[in-house]
Amino acid sequence: MNKMLVLLALAASATAAHAGGDATKGAAVFKKNCSACHTATEPKNKVGPYLGTVIGRPVATYEGFRYSKAMTEFGADGKVWDEARLAEYLPKPKDLVKGTTMAFAGLKTPDEVTDLIAYLKAPQ
Repeated sequence: MNKMLVLLALAASATAAHAGGDATKGAAVFKKNCSACHTATEPKNKVGPYLGTVIGRPVATYEGFRYSKAMTEFGADGKVWDEARLAEYLPKPKDLVKGTTMAFAGLKTPDEVTDLIAYLKAPQ
């Protein structure tokens, strides 16, 4: 009986931990998939805008970055990059923002998405 309780507790804690993502794994996801075009720790634009403050930021509003017409129109009604919107966007950006100029096809797994979002909450 005690072994069963321990196993259940371990399973529950693993699920809860992953529900919020793993920021360390998210840093690796960022480095592999995003860093060629974006920064997250240094507030500067590259080919894409700075992402260190993306969560909670209105879409297409980072100062000094020239957004595509598609992204500007997507954010025109006041949309904000929150965790839910990023979770919808990151797997297939071109499906959510038709006509975006971002070349990235999207993240392959839900784990990559949750881990990247965890990292973007407080990039280091």
